[in-house]
Amino acid sequence: MAQLRLDYPEFEKKDTEVLVLGPEDAAAFREYWQKEKLEFIGLPDPEHRVLKLYGQEVKIFKLGRLPAQMIIDKAGTLRFVHYGHAMSDIPPNEEILALIDSLVE
Repeated sequence: MAQLRLDYPEFEKKDTEVLVLGPEDAAAFREYWQKEKLEFIGLPDPEHRVLKLYGQEVKIFKLGRLPAQMIIDKAGTLRFVHYGHAMSDIPPNEEILALIDSLVE
């Protein structure tokens, strides 16, 4: 999430909302968001409902969810998805921002 925080103003300039879903419950999510003063939206998904809808994997040996980045347009169409194999497998913000630009051209 630190990566998203660094470029959040760039996402805002592109009229893009950043949503982060996590396996924690609502209280834990709220506490973390307040402590870190995160500007984007955090949604708890402790029962993995959204995770299942979008096919995000859970690996017990990797201690939980594997990373997934998605771009969903304003019509609700999934336009890009990247399922990571580890927490180090996350596309850089520059790549995501360029993809957003390519979708509006």
